[in-house]
Amino acid sequence: MASDGGLCHVVQEDRSEHFALTKETAERLLSSGGFFWLDLDRPSADDYTVLGDVFAFHPLALQSSQRFDQRAKIDEYDDAVFMVVYGAAPDEDRLVEVHCFYSERFLVTLHRDDAPAFTALRERYEQRDEAIEAPPLLLYRIVSALVDSFFPILSEFDDQIDDLEDRLFKNPAEQESQEIFELKRRLVGLRKAVAPERDMFASLTVGTLSLPGATADHERYFRDIYDHLIRISDFIDTYRDLLTSSMDVFLSTVSNRLNVVMKQLTVIATVFLPLTFITGFFGQNFGWLVLHVRGWGSFALFGLATEIAVVVVMLAFFRRRGWF
Repeated sequence: MASDGGLCHVVQEDRSEHFALTKETAERLLSSGGFFWLDLDRPSADDYTVLGDVFAFHPLALQSSQRFDQRAKIDEYDDAVFMVVYGAAPDEDRLVEVHCFYSERFLVTLHRDDAPAFTALRERYEQRDEAIEAPPLLLYRIVSALVDSFFPILSEFDDQIDDLEDRLFKNPAEQESQEIFELKRRLVGLRKAVAPERDMFASLTVGTLSLPGATADHERYFRDIYDHLIRISDFIDTYRDLLTSSMDVFLSTVSNRLNVVMKQLTVIATVFLPLTFITGFFGQNFGWLVLHVRGWGSFALFGLATEIAVVVVMLAFFRRRGWF
């Protein structure tokens, strides 16, 4: 659900709701004592002011959260961490960038694009009967939903590349080359988002970085996210290789088509070369020609029959050599 600035979605241990984010509502959430997930869609300047005043985020983290189009990363600040993660979205670049503030008391997520993965996850928690799970597991489910949202996008890439390859072998045109470049551009955008995110979760799995309140058992869940990101990276690299091969096939096909055209033109030019010589020869005013070419029969014999014979001989020679 797209929202105006100030409208947030909240998932708590016993309920889910959405309301306008103000200093009073934020203080009420913190004073409740339970863990909660606060999701801000298209946060406004007032929202960042509330986050800074009530949640007391580190100024560097708060400043970084306002700059979108960043690489995936995780920064540790006292009792909280700031994360930048990516998922898939139904827009032009097919990406949604999510900024997360995570601690043992709360999880705050901010994004400017629609995040379908969040909508499905919130609906699941709204229908739950049991209390919300441990904070690290909620963070795992949110990040996992974002990461898994890449797989349908990659499936679309697979179908588009298969269709593109079929059209390349049948009748390649300029449209196919433009489509190849467009798909490669989108894959490069996906790779720029996924590769740093993969490296970030690799740091979590080996213990270089840690999450507040996370145990060794919780870290196994994030290892699952790391495995998914490796698969996604492999898919992206495979599709890039397929598109590179498709471009090679396109260029090779166009080159072969040009060679065929040049061969046909060369054959035509070669056939007309002796014909031009013969017609030029008969155009000379030799006495023998003037005396012997006097009617239709002699014209057909010396003019047309000679040229037809030359054409037949040359075509037979070209066919014997396998030129066409």
